[in-house]
Parts: sequence; structure tokens; C-alpha cells
Amino acid sequence: MLYNAGLTLKLRQILDQNKLCFVFQPIVDIARSTVLGYEALMRGPAGTPLERPDELLQMAKACNLGLELEAAACKGAIRAFAGLHLPGKLFLNLSASSIAAFGLEGGGALLRCAVDTGLPPSRLILELTEHERVEDADALRAAFATLAGQGVGLALDDFGDGRSSLRLWAELKPQIVKLDKFFVRGIHLDSRKVQVVRAILDLCTTFGTPLVAEGVEVAEELAVLRDLGCHFGQGYLFARPTASPAAEIGKEARAVLSSSKISVLPNSSPRPDIADTIARLKVPAPTVCSSMSNADLMQLFMNHPELHAVAVVDKHYPVGLVNRRSFVDKFAQPYSRELYGRRPCTLFMNATPLRVEATATVDSLIPVLSGDDQRYLYEGFIITEDGRYAGLATGESLVRAVTERRIEAARHANPLTFLPGNIPITEHIRRLLDSQVPFAAAYFDLNNFKPYNDLYGYWRGDEMIKLAAQVIVQNADLSQDFVGHVGGDDFVVLFQSEDWRERCKAAVQDFNLRARALFDAPELAGNGFESEDRRGFKTFFPLTTIAAGVVQITDGQFMSPEEVASAAAIAKRAAKESGSGIHVGTHPRLRVLTSAAS
Repeated sequence: MLYNAGLTLKLRQILDQNKLCFVFQPIVDIARSTVLGYEALMRGPAGTPLERPDELLQMAKACNLGLELEAAACKGAIRAFAGLHLPGKLFLNLSASSIAAFGLEGGGALLRCAVDTGLPPSRLILELTEHERVEDADALRAAFATLAGQGVGLALDDFGDGRSSLRLWAELKPQIVKLDKFFVRGIHLDSRKVQVVRAILDLCTTFGTPLVAEGVEVAEELAVLRDLGCHFGQGYLFARPTASPAAEIGKEARAVLSSSKISVLPNSSPRPDIADTIARLKVPAPTVCSSMSNADLMQLFMNHPELHAVAVVDKHYPVGLVNRRSFVDKFAQPYSRELYGRRPCTLFMNATPLRVEATATVDSLIPVLSGDDQRYLYEGFIITEDGRYAGLATGESLVRAVTERRIEAARHANPLTFLPGNIPITEHIRRLLDSQVPFAAAYFDLNNFKPYNDLYGYWRGDEMIKLAAQVIVQNADLSQDFVGHVGGDDFVVLFQSEDWRERCKAAVQDFNLRARALFDAPELAGNGFESEDRRGFKTFFPLTTIAAGVVQITDGQFMSPEEVASAAAIAKRAAKESGSGIHVGTHPRLRVLTSAAS
């Protein structure tokens, strides 16, 4: 980018006349709800092309005034911060070159400016910014060590953006690491970001370095970060950058940090098992060459009755597959032995069999099961290692393996409603119990669903289940109420909402009304329908409705998620028998203790 001489002169005037302006944004201690310090953000003269810091930095770099601009900005920020008499530390953004320059002079002008304004060096935190790559890590490490010896704190900024690397973290040993806002934005909606932040917090524990989450903008993001154990936060939710920031955090952020309620984490898929590869389906089997006769191949199958197929291999590489059943059927035809016995086995082989590397995952073969070519299900397929023959696998073993994976996935998220399954439900109950947060566990179940399913078929039954899921979700506050799908027509809601009674009643009423649209006119007119009961007898059933059994949980009542689930299931059965469709139960242990006391 080219800059004219007039703008260059303007930049020089800004530096010489101390025309830089500064705004400050608080960095908050999440556990204590206090302000750790403030990050200083540079601004140019208002209303000019150089007001934006990016423009200033680009201009300074083009004019070879980058170090001078950063030095002036640091001194100006220190003076402005000292004049505000704010508590806590001052965070200053600096490039690697500027930090190295300050380190060479032992802090020099930077520390003198701080001392002159009455600001101890221990209140300064220098942030290594993302504006340039670190070319000389050794020099930067030496500068870090020198400045740290003077009491100055050091931070690694924008970790995770591609420039601030794990290597820099390990080599520079900063006192603080700031997480790039990409991983914070929408974390309450993205399970992958939750996992990333968890992993980074584990690194923080390993290195003994606290983490600042940048870009916190909404309450839900802060709630997740709080529950994950993030140390500090920064963003618009706490305060926007201003020339005169407050010494305390805002009401909305304070309400989140003071709340005893835990966040509802986004549902995650099961972690892929790196050991769950096609290799586990491999069955060792003899091979044949392309010149083997059909008669000899028939004898091989007779000698090995366990073989479902045989691979035809040429110089260790599979060229075809002969399925036992199809081969025997064809060879058993009249005159087949006389006609084809001496001919090569390639006559009856599948020249385009399915070849799969042993390192491929089981999930990667799911499209095979749903594809148009179903030969692989009865022929089986060839497993290779670097293209070379390694063994065979059956279609039956593939179906079984994929089914096992789908069942495991369904435990995490129901495939019909996409709501969290058994594992996330259990994990959330455990989080609630560990946090000693009062909550209400509601177990929803449909009345007369099986006979409805038998009468109208599985498609209409699925629509009924999806309606139940929709109604339950609509009557929950998803920011604090966890909605899960146990399976079939069973749902669980873990309420932290104080108005859970009203929400349960509304869900029951809404469903009972909207479910009528899923019945045909004759059943609606008769207010019920005939279908087979569990013994196979024709029986009249009322229209399908929903019931909710609820158990209130306070600290110390329940020891495990299993106890909560058991008590909620008992309450559900009572709800199905009640006329209102809602029953609030008590913990069995409490009933026993109460009876003994009386």
C-alpha cells in the first residue's frame, strides 16, 4: 500500500505531539467476579483516516516508524491509565520486535514512564500481539526473561489463531495466555469449541498459566466458560472499550457469575474410536491365483467349508473375488464341471470387488449399506494394506459393526429428534449433582402410544414422537433447562427454571391439543380407537396424550444419576395413572427416612 507524504507527515505530528488516544476494556476474574485489569487500545485522532489502529500500524510500518509508534502508544497508555486511578493491571499490546527492543534496554523508557506516573512495573502486562510472526524466538525469550526480572508480566495474545503457537507458549513461559475469540464466539452452541477450550484449559494446568477468554459477548457464552473453569474473560458482555471504564463489571455479567445454575452444554457426537477400523473385521483366508482352474477352486471350497469367498490375487494385489455360494450354484449346474472345470477361476469372479484399506473406519462404509449395489452384503469384500491383500470380511460383520456404531451414536443423540441421548443426559445430571444445584427432573411419556403405532404405522408414530419433542422443547428454557430423548416415546427434562410446574403443565396441554391432528376423523369422533393390547386382544384406547412425572432435587437427596432416573421413572408411572397427567414425586429414600422418624 502506498501512502503520500502528507499522511506520513501527519503520522509524525501525531507521535511528536502526543495525539494518540486510548480506550480501556476490563479483563474479569470469572471466579471472583472482580476486575483483574484493563487492556489499553490505541486510537488515532478522531475523524481522521488514522483513527483506526490498523491504519496507524500499517502507516507506521510503511514509514519505518513501527517501533516508534508502539513505544509512544505504551507511554501514552501508561499515562492515561495512571490518570484514571483504576485498580488492577494494565495490558499493553506489543509486537515481538518491540518487546525485544524493550528487553535489550532492560525495560528502559517503558519502566521509567511507569515509575514516573506512580505505576509499579508489577502492574504491567505486555501482550505479544498477532501482527507479525516471531522470527527470532531466542531473542524474544531472552527479552521475556529480562522484563519478567523487572517485575513486568507477559502474555501470549490470540492463542489459536495460527500465529500464537503452542511452541511459543512452551518456550516463552508467559504468565497469561489469551484465547482467540473464534473459540469463544458461540461456544454454547458448538460442542467442538467446548472440547477445544477444555483441552486448552488442560494445557493451562500443565503449564501453570491462567487463560483469558476474549470476545465474550453473550451471557450463554460466559456461563459455559464459567462452568468449564476458565480463569478470566474479556468482551462486550463485561464492558465495551471506553476512555473512562468502570471499576466494576456490569449487571448482566455479574448476574451470570453469581448464578448457581449451571449451563446447558451443546450436545456432542460420540468421539471416534481410532481403533474402530475395518481391520477388526478381517478374516484370514487363503487366496488363489488367476490361473487356478474352477475344478481346483471347487475342491478348495470343499476342503474349507468356513470360507464365504476367495480372493484372486496377482503378485500380492487382489484382482477379483469369487463368492462361495454363487460359484457353487453355477458349478453345480448340469455339464458345468465338464464345460468349465479346466477353465480359469477368473471366469466366475467379480472383477470389481469392494477393496477397503484396513485403516478405514467402520463409519466410512455406511454408504455401502445404503448404496444401490448390494452385492457386497452377500459377497463380502477384500481388506488391503497399502493396496496389498490382507484378508476378507463378510457383509454380515460389516452390518453388525455399523449397527453397533449407530447404537452408540444414538446414546449420544437420538436419530429421530436429534435430542441428546442417554450418555449426555447422565453427564448433565452428574454435573447438576456435583454443583449441588437444586433442579427438577421431569420424565415425559406418551399414553397409549404403542396401540397408536400399531393402528397407524411407524411413520405416523414417528410424527407423534417428533411432535412430543417439539412441544417439550418449546416449553423449556434451553439456556438453563436440559431436554433429552431417552428413546422411543420417553423424554427427560432437567429443569433449572423456577417455573417448572407451569412449563410442565403447558407442555402437557399443548401436546394433548396438537396430537389430535394426528388422528383420523373416526377416532376423533369416538374420542379413542381400537387396537390390540399387549396380549393381542382388541381393546378400546383413549386418544394418545402425554404424562410427566417430576422429582425435585435439592442438595444431598440423590447420590447418583441412576437414583435420579429411578425416582423420575416412579413419578412418571404415577403420572400416567393420574387424571391430570402430572405427578410430583418424592425420593424413595426420603420416604423411608420420614417413616422411620415418625
